[in-house]
Amino acid sequence: METINLFLSQDIYGNKGDDVHVTVGTVLILVVVLLATHFVLRFLRIIATRKLQDEDKYRFKTVFQFLKYIIFSVVIVVALESSGVQMTALLAASTALFVGIGLGMQKLFQDIISGVFILIDRTITINDIIEIDKKVGKVTEVSLRTTKAITNDDKILVIPNHKFLSEILYNWTQNNEVTREFVDIGVAYGTDVDLVKALLLGIAVQEKAILNKPEPSVFFEDFGDNALKFRLHFYISDSFNVPLIKSDLRYKIHKSFNDNSIQIPFPQRDVHIISKE
Repeated sequence: METINLFLSQDIYGNKGDDVHVTVGTVLILVVVLLATHFVLRFLRIIATRKLQDEDKYRFKTVFQFLKYIIFSVVIVVALESSGVQMTALLAASTALFVGIGLGMQKLFQDIISGVFILIDRTITINDIIEIDKKVGKVTEVSLRTTKAITNDDKILVIPNHKFLSEILYNWTQNNEVTREFVDIGVAYGTDVDLVKALLLGIAVQEKAILNKPEPSVFFEDFGDNALKFRLHFYISDSFNVPLIKSDLRYKIHKSFNDNSIQIPFPQRDVHIISKE
């Protein structure tokens, strides 16, 4: 027993009487406390998430991970203080280091705090279609520091979470998976506007990607300088592929207008030359 006590009292850092004095026993106590804390937190997480849905379970685990870091930090300080290590002196000696680390990791802390807010208030969830910095993508992962989204051209956007709190974010599908889209069309003056409306609605109704409820609609937008301006509104449930859907519509509109002798005008200018001779 005496041998064990001698082993546990061996100094690892500092000497007896120093402000910061760490022994083998201190380290063993710290390891035991950390293991016990780990298993307790794991048990609590299992109990708390067993009745949650998969999406809520993922959200809780991510926030819980952040809380776990804080709990472990507090446990380490308390365990060392209880073992005789004077944490006040240690923290005071490391103040300059902590200030430097804090300044260097300021953005990281902003990302983590922003990530917690995003997960708690559900600003963004998996499979949401978002637009930020004029880039559109489908969210594939929301973590504490970053959010990942895949674009229409299969590129991965890695977005620091602080951007969602400091910049304008468009969440296309937060309220509903269905979104309203439109395609602008211009036709030559003198065109039968009723025929234009009928053709556009007919194309929209036949397009598989466009929903019948709510129904598509056509608006006569304006009398332009070179064209009568129309806008075809429609609803889709696949906002991620909206560029492809709009492209298909424009192909079909162009073909239908050609078949019905409807001209799509281009800007023109009349130049009059006046001779002074």
